[in-house]
Parts: sequence; C-alpha cells; structure tokens
Amino acid sequence: MISYIEPKILKGFRDFLPPAEIARRDLIEKIEAVFRSYGFVPIDTPALEYARILLGKGGGETEKQIYRFNDNGDRDVALRFDLTVPFARFVALHLAEITLPFKRYHIAKVWRGENTQRGRYREFTQCDVDTVGSDSPASDFEILLMIRNVFTALGVDVSIRVNHRGLFNRFLVVIGTEEKSVEILRTVDKLSKIGKDETQKLLEELTDAENAKKILAFIGAGGGAGGSVCSFEQTLAAMTSLSGGSSPESERLALLRRFMLDTGIEKSFVLDPSITRGLDYYTGVVFETFLTELPDIGSVCSGGRYDNLAGLYTKSRGENVSGVGTSIGLDRLIAALESLEKLPAVQNYASTAIACLNEENGGLYQALAEKFREAGVPCEVFLEPSKSSDSKQLVKQYVLAEKKGIRWLVIPPEDLKPEDLEKCQLTLRDLGARQNREGTIYEAIKIIKGE
Repeated sequence: MISYIEPKILKGFRDFLPPAEIARRDLIEKIEAVFRSYGFVPIDTPALEYARILLGKGGGETEKQIYRFNDNGDRDVALRFDLTVPFARFVALHLAEITLPFKRYHIAKVWRGENTQRGRYREFTQCDVDTVGSDSPASDFEILLMIRNVFTALGVDVSIRVNHRGLFNRFLVVIGTEEKSVEILRTVDKLSKIGKDETQKLLEELTDAENAKKILAFIGAGGGAGGSVCSFEQTLAAMTSLSGGSSPESERLALLRRFMLDTGIEKSFVLDPSITRGLDYYTGVVFETFLTELPDIGSVCSGGRYDNLAGLYTKSRGENVSGVGTSIGLDRLIAALESLEKLPAVQNYASTAIACLNEENGGLYQALAEKFREAGVPCEVFLEPSKSSDSKQLVKQYVLAEKKGIRWLVIPPEDLKPEDLEKCQLTLRDLGARQNREGTIYEAIKIIKGE
C-alpha cells in the first residue's frame, strides 16, 4: 500500500507559478534577442558531467558547493555549477566542427550547494555568452558593450566595474608574493562581503602586515573599492605605476578605454582594482556589473577572459583556445527588478478569451479563436460552460477571465453556425472598463489591437 507522501521542495529550489515563469521567460527573450543581434548562436550541454571535467578548473569555494555523486554505473558524476566549464569541454570535443572565432550563448539552469539568500538559490539560471578563438581586445570589448546593451534593453542603468587579473599579478610580483597569487585573489574577491578590516586580516595571514597594506593600497588605487573617486585614466596610471610600469595588460586596459570613448559609452564603466573574480580560470580582463539604483544586491552579471580554460581539455593535441565571456544571474536580476518595481506583472499570454455557452460548439469556438490568432491576437477558449444557471453563467466566466489576467472576453451567439463565423455579431466585454461593445470578428480585432 502506498503511504502518504508530503509534497516538499528542497531548500534552495523552487516551483514557478505562471506569473513568475512568464516574467522569467519574457526577460530571457529580451536578453536572448540582444545576444543574437551580435551574432551569437545557441548551444546546449548536459546538466550532468563527469566530475573530473567540472573540477578541473573551478577552484575556490566551487569544489565545496558542487553536487557530486556516484551514479548507478558507479561513475563519478556531478551537476554543472556554471556554464563556462562545460563550454570549455564542448569546445575541446567539437573543435573540428566549429569555426573560430566561435560566439555562443547558453541559457540554462546550474546547481551549487551554497547558502541561500536574497536572489541566490541552489538551483538557478545563468545566461552566458562567450567568444573563443580570439585574443583580440575587440572581443573583450564586444562582450562589455553587449552587457551594457542587455541592461539598456531591460530598462535599467548599470555600472560595469573592470579590472585585469594580469596587472594584479604583475603587482604581486613587484611585492614578492606571486607564489600566493591564487589565495590573494580569492581573498580580495571577498572584500565587498567581509569588509576591509577582515580582508586585511586574511591577507596578513597569507603574507605579512606590510604586504597586506600594499595590496589594499593597490586595490584602492581608484580612491577606494569601487573606484568611484578617480577617473578611469587616473586609476589606470596608479595601477600601472604600482605594478612596475607600462605592460601589455595596462595597454590592453587603455585600449578598451579608447573603445569605450569611441562608442560613447564610457560613463557606464569604472576601472576597479578590487574586482578579481574568485574562479581560477580567469587570466585577463575581468568585470562585474552592478545596478545603479540597487548596488547592494551585488553583481548581476560578471565574467572575464580565460585564455587557458579550453586548453585544459585540448592539451594532448597541443591546442590552446583563448576565450572571453560573461554570465547574467537571472534569479538575482529578477529579485533586483522586483525591488525596483520594474518587473511587469503578467498573468497570461492571452489577452482575449472566447466564452463557452454550449459545450457542443467547442469546435466553432476554436475556429473563432483561430481568426483572432491569425490576426496576431493571442486568444484562449474557455473549454466548458459554468456549472450554474444561465443568468450566472457569463458572470462566472467574467470572473474566470479576470483571475487569469485576461482583458477581453468574446461572447459568441448561442446559435453560432459555421457559416456565420465572419459575419455574426459578437459581444466584446472589456473586463477592465466593465463595458460591452458589439461587432463582427474583424471589428472586434480592431478594437482589441487599438486600430
């Protein structure tokens, strides 16, 4: 005998009711449209990978958060924790089948067993774009430009904070702490979460008090974490000096600044030496994106250059494919847009419904609805009449339509016949205004479309 099973959801996982899922999908469609406008193409990869694939380059806290287990075939497998590492495996496996530079986007769920908080869950959606096979600064800039335009399309202003891990590493060589570079970068990446004092304490444990002060001075070269005091040029000059003078890394940042000025988008970008990104695979330019109106929610889009990531899976062939990419955290973005009241409340894709007066006329009601759909008006057909007296039947359907978020209810004649579809008089109920209008289907379409 089957016992009762209590319906429960794992902590950090969620169901999405239609209004929430419609809002998510509408956002994804807007983001995807921008990706496509730059020539990026979609791919997909498995949710489950061999653990050694995912653990090869994640590093840091990621290894502690990964969902890993042995499957029924005793294979060591894990759920992907991001979309970048599986993409590196994808490139190595299909290198002979793609054309370089290869520009892809991938929008899908990923899983991390981390602490849940506002806008952060254990199952969440990432919207990734990457360009591989080009080391050009132009590929870095295209990603940065696209990030800005995605958020412009969503109707929000952002500040994109940029840095270069290579320049940071040059500075660490100057002060003699390059052997601790990975640990130092991970520590600096926690600055916004744990504060300056705790960061200094951790840095002193890794090096010494003097070097900890020097590192804090470097990441504050823009006048403080966030780089909001000095200009991009002033911050770059200070970083260049502290890292031993002009270098390919400082020149790359200078060129990116020129690109920003040439396209007139320079106000959206800040050079911030405290941005390091915690994942080990980043090697060049890195960046994080903050909403101007709600910076405290944290970065909603981040990424950078990872020149050696794909090379981890192509080493046997002596191949190394450079890449640069970014990822938008959809769930954190939605939480932010909800806080800013910039997430439209939509309950239904259909703006119009056909009332059901007679269940036997279901085919005719669908034929009527097809006319609306062919004219570009999404239309739902109510499938059965209300279980009530004739006088209350339409009232029940008015209520049903309002609950579904439908504005227009089309009431056909009770004696509707196939030959009458285009010429019969329909009652068009505007549920918002509580008003009825009469007309043919074509007149109703014009009213609904505002023509």
